Amino acid sequence: MNHRRNPQPRTDWSRTVVQGVWLLFFALLAPAFALSEETAAKTLRIAYVEFPPITFHNEAGEADGELINITRKVVREAGYVPDFIHLPISRVYLYLKSGRIDVWPGLTNIPSLHGDVLESWVSPMPIQLSVWYCKDKGRPLEHFDQLSGKTVIVIAGYTYGGLINWLNRAEDIRITEAPNHRAAINMLKRNRGDYLLDYRQPVEQTLIKPSDDHILQSEVRTRNAAWLFSLTHPRAAILREEFDDAYLRLVEAGEVPPLRDQSHGFLIPGFPEPYR
Repeated sequence: MNHRRNPQPRTDWSRTVVQGVWLLFFALLAPAFALSEETAAKTLRIAYVEFPPITFHNEAGEADGELINITRKVVREAGYVPDFIHLPISRVYLYLKSGRIDVWPGLTNIPSLHGDVLESWVSPMPIQLSVWYCKDKGRPLEHFDQLSGKTVIVIAGYTYGGLINWLNRAEDIRITEAPNHRAAINMLKRNRGDYLLDYRQPVEQTLIKPSDDHILQSEVRTRNAAWLFSLTHPRAAILREEFDDAYLRLVEAGEVPPLRDQSHGFLIPGFPEPYR
């Protein structure tokens, strides 16, 4: 008489093995998931603009520049992971307000960002705004009123801390735009404008031709570079404290510029009151 074997034991054993394999699989994945979540929580979305040599997009497609290098050190010292996002300046303002970015290494005291950001207490460097002119055609700017009746070259997309709005409204000042710093200098040399309003660091980096020797500058305003934190971030105030503390530790280690007084700096007489 033939007896049929009961297949149930083998089925139960197979099911147990399969369940064990899945449990082992998920157990191995759990640390990776936890690490991924922790990394995501520690990642900061950091905007940067095209402002060489301070911040710029290099040939390798990466964030670069003096302030970017300092930012990397501070972010890591504070215990975070940087995710740099290259944006035009107008998008930076919009994303800070909406919370699509967490922090921007930029300039302090921007009127359109008042109430939307927290600025770091520390400032790694000053940023000087100047008026540039040809020494054989123009003269130094000693009072802001000297721009009256003149054509001023500006860089397209730059707001100059909101000053561009005042210039556009001024009835006795003509504004013409240049796509970049080199083009702006060439326009100045070709009498396309009486003055060029631009920041010292990027212009000095651009003045490399022998014919550039007669391009001079008059200081208009000195501003502070700092880190601006979006107030939409729930830990904005904590981030600011962590960045400031991290910077102080790096100063003691000699890895970043010494602590400097974040003062109003130089301001040319006659500079428009709302944008001081």
